[in-house]
Amino acid sequence: MCGDDGGSLQHSHRSRKVCVVGAGMAGLAAARELRREGHAVTVMEQRGDVGGQWLYDPRTDGGDPLGAAPPPVKVHSSMYASVRLISPRELMGFSDFQFVPTRHGGGDPRRFPVHGEVYRYLKDFCDTFGLMDFVKLNTRVVRVAMAPPRPPDEEKEGGDELRRVVRSVKIRESVDCIADDEEIAAEEEEMFDAVVVANGHYSQPRLPSINGMEQWKRRQLHSHSYRVPDPFRGEVVVLVGCGDSGLDIVLDLCGVAREVHLTSNSSMASATSTSPAMSKMLANHAGHLHLHPRIDRLCHDGHVAFVDGSGVVADTVIYCTGYDYSFPFLDTGGLVTVDDNRVGPLFEHTFPPAIAPSLSFVGVPRKVIVPWFFQAQGRWIARVLSCRSSLPEVEEMVRAVEEYHHGREIAGVPKKYSHDLGGVDPRNVDPKEMYEFVAKYTDLAPMEDWKNEIVYSVIRNVKQDRETFRDRDDDSENVRRGVETWLTLNMSAAAKEDGAANSTSACAHSPSCLNSDIRS
Repeated sequence: MCGDDGGSLQHSHRSRKVCVVGAGMAGLAAARELRREGHAVTVMEQRGDVGGQWLYDPRTDGGDPLGAAPPPVKVHSSMYASVRLISPRELMGFSDFQFVPTRHGGGDPRRFPVHGEVYRYLKDFCDTFGLMDFVKLNTRVVRVAMAPPRPPDEEKEGGDELRRVVRSVKIRESVDCIADDEEIAAEEEEMFDAVVVANGHYSQPRLPSINGMEQWKRRQLHSHSYRVPDPFRGEVVVLVGCGDSGLDIVLDLCGVAREVHLTSNSSMASATSTSPAMSKMLANHAGHLHLHPRIDRLCHDGHVAFVDGSGVVADTVIYCTGYDYSFPFLDTGGLVTVDDNRVGPLFEHTFPPAIAPSLSFVGVPRKVIVPWFFQAQGRWIARVLSCRSSLPEVEEMVRAVEEYHHGREIAGVPKKYSHDLGGVDPRNVDPKEMYEFVAKYTDLAPMEDWKNEIVYSVIRNVKQDRETFRDRDDDSENVRRGVETWLTLNMSAAAKEDGAANSTSACAHSPSCLNSDIRS
């Protein structure tokens, strides 16, 4: 079986016509791997540039700061201005295009740079491999569905393979996000052999259910609509959620808000059992930062009551409660659904068994090393489509999905964490499952020992001190030697590529550049 709809791709290596939805990190990773495998690729991106979440957008949806309206949201990006990476740059690179500090000035050379550095890196990636030639910007995908059967005169050439029809429309983004984006051309439809969904999963706010939310008259917003701390100067702010964005925003607000009250959205135990990192944060911001168990109710007079009987009168409540997977354009007739943030069924978080490989997903897993893992997914998909790799029978894939979820349920993992590949304990990240995926389905080299050591070092340091872990200088000798070699090799390769670039303006499209291993 070559790996698709009922075993219909019984052909030798073939080039497919593939649509990738989204030109963020996941979509670009998929596009590069598809191109490398010889497929004809079209990437459709609704914004005016590539980058996805890393393309910072100062706009917010002022008319719906909670993001409670039906999807899709009016503003795709959830990036706030102060974001610095929580993963080191040594890990955040494609296998053959490392995320080394830029040599051209104006960048952030630190191990944990600001978000703009990632955007520049992705732009360099596109330029180096000529991907912009295949990206349609300002193009919103409004529907992806099964294509009608082929006409009789095409059946012999195309067989009984399933195809996808993609409907899209050219748009002009709304300036104020109050009005809808303007459609500047009629909708268009195009047939593809396969569609790769890579629209990200940090756009559609996931809101908690708290008594009194609808009656509370003061300001409420989801972190999706947070950008800078200035609007909260002098306020009493209650922040719901102790995840990465919640803790980042807490530290942002401590410099301007009168008081910041942090509360978990889960059990009282998890909110009051302070880790070393939380204890240090509370000590560092004593008098400004307060930790509470979860909220019991919001009162119309501005009072916020917690389950332990305490309370505070607040000006603003910010919900840092994560995001829902959302595919409003996708019509599969119920073959792919989202249930409490479980997208499925997806074999290995990538292929829906009943309609694979004409439909696949890149970027659904969380707690993975990116873009390395996205590259692995893209490479697997590309080779399945070209028949160089095969998928199991449909029934076997379905059974594997069921067994996977059953095992996690037995381990006590909530359904909403179905796609967390960092282990069965949401509080402790274990990269083992991610490494096993890459080794099983791709020929990518395993993570070097010194990089693996960095993974565990960062996990340990985050638990010890949330505010300083990015700037610690405590590498082992093994890591120091690895970083030095990594920089030397990749910066030298980049310098050679710069020389080649100066000799021809067409370098980005030449065979030598398409096989280059570092960015200019």
